[in-house]
Parts: sequence; structure tokens; C-alpha cells
Amino acid sequence: MASPAAGVVVIVGSGLIGRSWAMLFASGGFRVKLYDIEQQQVTNALENIRKEMTFLEQSGSLKGSLGAQDQLSLISGCLNIQEAVEGALHIQECVPENLELKKKIFAQLDQIIDDQVVLSSSTSCLLPSQLFAGLAHVQQCLVAHPVNPPYYVPLVELVPHPETAPATVDRTHALMRKIGQSPVRVLKEMDGFVLNRLQYAVISEAWRLVEEGIVSPSDLDLVMSDGLGMRYAFIGPLETMHLNAEGMLSYCDRYSEGMKRVLKTFGPIPEFSGATVEKVNQAMCLKVPVDPEHLAARRRWRDECLQRLAKLKRQMPSQ
Repeated sequence: MASPAAGVVVIVGSGLIGRSWAMLFASGGFRVKLYDIEQQQVTNALENIRKEMTFLEQSGSLKGSLGAQDQLSLISGCLNIQEAVEGALHIQECVPENLELKKKIFAQLDQIIDDQVVLSSSTSCLLPSQLFAGLAHVQQCLVAHPVNPPYYVPLVELVPHPETAPATVDRTHALMRKIGQSPVRVLKEMDGFVLNRLQYAVISEAWRLVEEGIVSPSDLDLVMSDGLGMRYAFIGPLETMHLNAEGMLSYCDRYSEGMKRVLKTFGPIPEFSGATVEKVNQAMCLKVPVDPEHLAARRRWRDECLQRLAKLKRQMPSQ
């Protein structure tokens, strides 16, 4: 039997991200209520979670100290939002990335939650000041943005509304740590948060290098997968700088002029259209055809790679 639950977490929305959150919270011993508006969506989500957890247990990759059956016993479906939020300590919204839909959900939740529960959004790009504007419980609201797929990629960006109480961020930070995620505090809201700003900077320069005929699309990806990505899997760009010289001051003293010279050659924001998108698409389709079967197989391969990498990272000492 499952050990006594550590509390109740509500997941609003039973899509891919919602299912991943449900699995993560169950792995931490929390009772999870998975809310959606249609019974079939909830049924499908619970079946998907059952299959995924069974597979993870068989492959030795299930998170948490409980077995798959005990974790599954902690997850239940719910079609009534009022019933779902009763006794909840944390609500994680996972509906589609549509501002008006999310605002409608939060306005509804704002009417029925108490003064203790944390109200959190999984949005990847919508600003807290937009999502939570005018809510009575705004001090309890924040964004907790996961990285897809969240079960294998532990980062969570915590982004407060300007009126979010510091205690709300602290509580959510501790909760994410408890379920094995790696929360980071984004100290103030910024369009794209942190992860996507870094990602878009890489994508933008990658696109320009292909567009200008400097490198092929397949070789560009190789620069990341067999180059930068190798070390970035364990250390970030700032520590990389620190280690690539005799410390940060030494690195900046040696390389700052070269960096500034190269950065001045960066072009304008690409259009991501026209001949270049055709060229990149052709290269990607040669590697992974766009039919559902090939895409799904490649995603499974990606997730297995992430699963093995996550296992290796857990085995490596953090210092």
C-alpha cells in the first residue's frame, strides 16, 4: 500500500504536461487530482499514466521511493473543479497556451480557493502580470514553467507576479525540490522568461548560419549535440567560461574583445520563412520524416536518451 500522502495537488488539464506533472507529484508521495472537463480525456490520461509508469518501473527509471502501483493509487481523475480543489496545497494549471482560456480558468479558481493554496501556471511564455491581473489571491500566484518532457528534464522556472508573496515562491521552490525537480527563481518577469530567451538566441544564430551558407542544417545540429551540448548537459555557459581560463576574470580579460567583435557581426532577427525554412525542413525530414509514426519513434528515442542522461546526472557528484 502507498505510504500516507504528503498532501493534495491538483492538476488542471490532462494533456502531456498535465500527465507529467501528475506523475512527478505522485512520485513524491502526493495525492493527485487530475481535473479536466471531459470524462474521456481523464480516462485516457489515467490509462496513459498507467502504461508510462509501468514501463518506467520495468526499465528501472521510475522516480520516487514508491512502486508504480502505489504511485498510481495516489492519482485520481475529477470532473468537478470545486471538488478538485478541496484540501489542495498546490494547483498546477496545464491547459492549452491561450491567454484568454488561462485567465478564465484562474478567475474561476480565484473564486473557490482558500488563502493557503498556491496557484501555479505551466505557461511557457505568458507573463504573470497578464495571467493573474485582478485576482483576489494574486499573492498566491506564480508561473512554474517546466521543460518538455518534464519527467526527464528537471528544470522548472519560477516566475512571480509583481505582487506574488515571497513565501509563495519559497513554498513552490521547496515543493519542486521535494519531487526531484530543479527550480530556479526568475527574480522578475521578462518576456520568454530565461530558458526560452537562451533557446531563442541559439535558434536565431543557428538559423542565420544556415541561411548565410556557413554550415548545413545537419552539421549545425552536430555542433550542438556533439559540441556545446556535451558540456552544457552538466555545466552552464558561465561556469564554462570560468573553467575555460584561470577563472572568470581571466576569461573576460583574454576573450572579451574577441567576443564583442564576433557579436557585432550577428545579423537581424530571422524571418524563419522562405528558402531557408525549405532548406532546413528538407534536411530535418531526411533525418526524421514528418509522419506521426516516425516523429513518435524519434521522440521515444529522445526521451530514452534523456532518461539515461538523467540517470547519469543523478549518479554524478554535484561538486
